[in-house]
Amino acid sequence: MSIFLILLVAVLIVFGVPDIRRSLISKPVFRVFKKILPPMSATEREAMEAGDVWWDGELFSGRPDWFKLLNTKPHGFSAEEQAFIDGPLEELLAMLDDFKINTEGHDLPPEVWAHLRKHRFFAMIIGKEYGGLDFSATANSHIVSRIATRSLSAAVTVMVPNSLGPGELLTHYGTMEQKEHWLPALAKGDEIPCFALTGPEAGSDAGGIPDTGVVCKGTFNGEEVVGIKLNWSKRYITLAPVATVLGLAFKLYDPEQLLGEQEEIGITCALIPTSHDGVEIGDRHLPLMQAFMNGTTYGKDVFIPLDWIIGGVKYAGKGWRMLVECLSAGRGISLPALATATGHNVQRFTGAYAFVRQQFGLPIGKFEGVQEAMGRIGGLNYSIESMRRLTLTALDEGYSPSVITAMTKYHMTEMGRQVLNDGLDVHAGKGIQMGPLNYLASNYMGIPISITVEGANILTRNLMIFGQGATRCHPYVLAEMEAAANPDEEAGLRNFDQLLIKHIGFAVSNTFASLWHGLTGARFANAPVGGETIRYYQQLSRMSRALALCADVSMLTMGGDLKRKEMISARLGDVLSHLYIGSAILKRFEDDGRQVADLPFVHYAMQLQLHLIGQAFRGFFKNFPNPWLGRLLSVLVFPWGNRYDKPADAHAQAIADSMMEPGVLRDRHTFLSYWKDDEEDVTGHMELAFTHMVANIELFKKVYKAQKQGVLDSNLNGDALVQAAVAEEVISTEEGEKLAVAERLRLRAIAVDSFAAEAMKSGRYQTQPLR
Repeated sequence: MSIFLILLVAVLIVFGVPDIRRSLISKPVFRVFKKILPPMSATEREAMEAGDVWWDGELFSGRPDWFKLLNTKPHGFSAEEQAFIDGPLEELLAMLDDFKINTEGHDLPPEVWAHLRKHRFFAMIIGKEYGGLDFSATANSHIVSRIATRSLSAAVTVMVPNSLGPGELLTHYGTMEQKEHWLPALAKGDEIPCFALTGPEAGSDAGGIPDTGVVCKGTFNGEEVVGIKLNWSKRYITLAPVATVLGLAFKLYDPEQLLGEQEEIGITCALIPTSHDGVEIGDRHLPLMQAFMNGTTYGKDVFIPLDWIIGGVKYAGKGWRMLVECLSAGRGISLPALATATGHNVQRFTGAYAFVRQQFGLPIGKFEGVQEAMGRIGGLNYSIESMRRLTLTALDEGYSPSVITAMTKYHMTEMGRQVLNDGLDVHAGKGIQMGPLNYLASNYMGIPISITVEGANILTRNLMIFGQGATRCHPYVLAEMEAAANPDEEAGLRNFDQLLIKHIGFAVSNTFASLWHGLTGARFANAPVGGETIRYYQQLSRMSRALALCADVSMLTMGGDLKRKEMISARLGDVLSHLYIGSAILKRFEDDGRQVADLPFVHYAMQLQLHLIGQAFRGFFKNFPNPWLGRLLSVLVFPWGNRYDKPADAHAQAIADSMMEPGVLRDRHTFLSYWKDDEEDVTGHMELAFTHMVANIELFKKVYKAQKQGVLDSNLNGDALVQAAVAEEVISTEEGEKLAVAERLRLRAIAVDSFAAEAMKSGRYQTQPLR
């Protein structure tokens, strides 16, 4: 006992007396920390410092404040936004024919371009003082999502000027002269913008941009001035073929030191009219045959004045920071909006098709194999919409959460890809025949575009989410890095000492809490609500502790090598992401008033997120560079084993059944989907068949029964079936009239397009009449 007391006193002295602690503990650790600190390029540092920490910080803390999350209210629409949605947006949707857009002229029709300009669709992020709409992130997302349910090409055309580009950069950084000159013209659509960042030799590595600008003297408007001589070659630039003003990112050099003593100034952004001498707009690309404008631009020895730098000379060299800060907001709105449109459309129309398409006298949606796919569709769509809402809440609160928007872009587009795959599996032949009746194929062709742009998903997952999240979201690491980088080593050590003690307490707390939650199944963890979702809050809190513990151990043992251990770090990023998605699901359920009908979707979605967290940890522990430490962490986190199973079949079946029932639930979950009350429309032909078949289901049952009994020929359909059913008195004449309409719509809905050979040769794609 006396030895224990002596040891305890010694520990208290070492840790409790600042001078002793700094000498014996903090100083040696400080030296080691500086050695293992990963090297960080200037672009990496700027990306790390850009944006805000929001709910991701709570999840990384190990003790997320659920009351704080639930008390954050989602934003609604203003009166102006609602009027725009009910008016110009609906008018636009009625004008769009995606198949014609992608096959006839490969462009939006002139009347659509005119409508977009007239109603200022390109000005949602531009302030009203410059003639813009100044809409919220929520309204922006809703509008782009709704357009995407009708036409991906139209949605991208609207999306790009309202995401990363000249409008946003000018709004945040432009000089007063630049704003007054460009923003009113951009708002009216008199100027069409594009932004050129990606080139043949530089994609995700912005630091590797080969495009250059050299400060020099030249002639502009007949006078000799100091300006920039530019050389660039860019590709994949959306709207470039029709752009009148080009935003350009390049590396700026000042070899003659005309601006100051620095020769390598850094990445800079400038705004250049495409009519300017030397600016070349090259050929178009065809991104998976989608019709939105995308192409190349290049220039050789193009001289521009210095005041064309966005923000003026004082923003020379600050371009990467500007881009990262703006991209973090746009990344949370634009491509997630396209993924949301996919989720809503696939759930709505797959549910309809699964009821309309019958085999063996049953809707195919009643077969368990199909129900498994439908369960994924409904569960993932619930997750996609939940994630969209939570991220928009942060953006509309004024945050620019770079880690959250990276997670949002990556996981929403990946979930959208899975939803589309399942939707096409259910539709089978109906889904793969291109034509005016196909409402899935265009989005299926387009989903890899979302996966690829604004940060390719592979790199977003493996480099950005945890790479930034571990530093930005951790309560102490970024501050410790700043202390280590302090040129005043003594001051840096004092700051580090204070942080280290807190960090040690944080790590010890997470270690014991992880084991405690593992042993008790987190049944004593705090939760803000009761009922059927309480256990999900508790399990997310448990996994938050586990993430904090495993992140600390990884950074401590691997140091700078963790940056290169992408498979390991990406799995921790997956845990953070699925914690965020799970949070979004639970918050949506609360925001929607805890709808009982939504519980199958919530259960499916939450069980899937926990299962994916379990999978990520399983791979992390198994592949940890130090095997015994990986096993130890596994025991601490999952002392009774990793028991996060896949979603229960019962939830998938309940989701499938709800997808085949018209009503409030179906409409709430697919409210963004556009459909037209017209059987000739790509959406209307399926929706009308579905609603008429449900309304006349008893008549269909009578007919199917008669066919099974041999009273009616089982090969009959359409008018012949109705006439035979009336003749055999299976149904009455009045019932026959109703059945005739429903049967005609049913045949229309299961039909696919076919084209005359000569029409295809001429490129007219005139569909053949149904036979």
